[in-house]
Amino acid sequence: MNRLADETSAYLRQHADNPVAWYPWGPDALERAAREDKPLFVSIGYASCHWCHVMAHESFEDPDTAADLNRSFIAVKVDREERPDIDAVYMAAVQAMSGSGGWPMTVFCTPDGRPFFGATYFPPTDRGGMPAFRRVLAALAEAWADRRDEVESQADALAAAVTKDVRMADGLASRRTDGSQSAGLPQFEVVLGAIVADLTDRFDPQWGGFGGAPKFPRPSLVELCCTHQARTGDTHSGAMANTTLDAMAAGGLYDHLAGGFARYSTDTEWLVPHFEKMLTDQALLARAYLHAWQSTGRQNYLQVVTETLSYVLNDLSAPGGGLFSSQDADAAGVEGGHATFTPAQVRQALAAAGREDLIEATLEWYGITEEGNWEGTTVLRRPLGAPLARPPEIEAARWLLLEARRARPQPAVDDKVLTEWNAMMAATLAEAAGVTGTAQWGHRAEKIGDFLFEELRRDDGRWLRSFQGGRARHLAFAADYAWVLECCTRLAELTGRARWLVRAREAADGLLDLFSGAGAGEGAAGGLFTTGRDAEALMVRPIDLIDGAVPSANSVAAHGLLRLAALSGFERYREAGEAIVELASPLLESHPIAVADMVGALGIASDGAEVVIAGERDDLLAEVRRRWLPTAVLAWGERTDSPLWEGRADGAAYVCHRFACTTPAGDPATLAAQLDELTRN
Repeated sequence: MNRLADETSAYLRQHADNPVAWYPWGPDALERAAREDKPLFVSIGYASCHWCHVMAHESFEDPDTAADLNRSFIAVKVDREERPDIDAVYMAAVQAMSGSGGWPMTVFCTPDGRPFFGATYFPPTDRGGMPAFRRVLAALAEAWADRRDEVESQADALAAAVTKDVRMADGLASRRTDGSQSAGLPQFEVVLGAIVADLTDRFDPQWGGFGGAPKFPRPSLVELCCTHQARTGDTHSGAMANTTLDAMAAGGLYDHLAGGFARYSTDTEWLVPHFEKMLTDQALLARAYLHAWQSTGRQNYLQVVTETLSYVLNDLSAPGGGLFSSQDADAAGVEGGHATFTPAQVRQALAAAGREDLIEATLEWYGITEEGNWEGTTVLRRPLGAPLARPPEIEAARWLLLEARRARPQPAVDDKVLTEWNAMMAATLAEAAGVTGTAQWGHRAEKIGDFLFEELRRDDGRWLRSFQGGRARHLAFAADYAWVLECCTRLAELTGRARWLVRAREAADGLLDLFSGAGAGEGAAGGLFTTGRDAEALMVRPIDLIDGAVPSANSVAAHGLLRLAALSGFERYREAGEAIVELASPLLESHPIAVADMVGALGIASDGAEVVIAGERDDLLAEVRRRWLPTAVLAWGERTDSPLWEGRADGAAYVCHRFACTTPAGDPATLAAQLDELTRN
């Protein structure tokens, strides 16, 4: 046994029986490496990563490979989801060396943690132009022993490159103070138009999405297209959003039996997914489909929201109130083995339930054929443009097929509960509950919020990142604090309870206190570092500014701080949010797609609005909630000392925009006209 059996990370525990003498990242590994003068072998991945499993089986479970590792290196395992700070630093190193990156990530470092060689997956034998892993180990062990000066020189060069890359935000900040660009925020409409023009060039008009295979969902890009159509009337931007949403929901990326989305599609048609299902994708995609339903009224989008949230609450619920992180791509060692069907399997499942009458219709509905569409079996799908809503006989068959599927070997679930990811899903549940009136979603959102405050926060108020088996571990990062802030403002809007605004302020204060570089002599004026000032010092203190599969910490923080400022009236939060947007302004102007989620924060900073419902007026509240207002905040219920409530007589709605308020609206029709005007502005 190595040192991984008692870790909170399922990914680390998966390697607890390896013959490799693994350490988790920490002082024990670094001290031993220094004492024995051995390089570090740092392997980074996550529990639902298919190729991480492949390399583990081929190499880390092999005694001869393990012997080579144990003899010449100190081996360290890192879960990138628990330690995004370490992942960011070493990903920058691998990308600097190879021009690309991914997981599993394989990095060789000096005993003090400076990388000198890195890549991703290595096979057990020379294959496909890649050297065998044991050959790599032998070459690097020899280089460390006999050519130390070269290794040290490479480590110094990479350290400099990594520092430059992860400190990009410092460079952006300096551009705002050296006169090379004018200060102030860019115009929201200009940035929105530029990003839609960029997306138009990348758009796949047949299957939707932006770019070729593999295709990753980018919900924020779809939402920006929806926003652009609402503000300009441009039907093309709306068509890009709808085509993408329709194609993703029709293809195998979407789980037509259990609900929810796989991580990405291996082809242009969204047909064959990489079958892992991440909590983050469910949260962000459900939110995008919810907003599309509000914008278009199309019921198939609401169906996707309902089924996706049902999947999360049914299959990812953790004891105590939290949510697990992900579901694996593999089942019993076979990628997607739990999810696909052959005609014979359909016939067997339906015949066993005495529903032979459903067989032919079910095969046709889901496109299940003898030849299949992937490795002799069928990934369930719907034809693009065909309805997703199932007639009663197909709905009955869906439940029977799902029951048969659940009788198969099931993919493993990563049982860690992450603060960031749980707060993200709670924010989506809260928003969906308010929009649809689904009480279960609202109760669950509050339960997640309470769980986080009770289990992931120390007595001194410091948040932690990961929870598993009754234990909370690892200091929380800026993204954790930022999403807790966002979650609390959404719960305040859902419930009308002041306690969630109090909690939002606690999260915001901790965020600014621990992660801001202002006044710390570290640069990045206005931006937030990934790690807190009380955290372990890495080779460089990273800054998360670029938006990817999930929004960057700075984008989420800017969004949350600006929303909290509007709800609470505290200028400190508005100034901090605008400073983050200001930091990103050069990218917003030159390459907005790289900071797509920051565009939403820019919209609030430059065009924010507030809606107050005073008194018990459910009809007015429903009028606000039925529409998507991405730059507005909603206050109702318990009054606070916020300026929003000053002079607000009960029985009316108050809409304020650009420091001016409209006439109080006492009926839904008047309020609807005011909100329509707000949307067009």
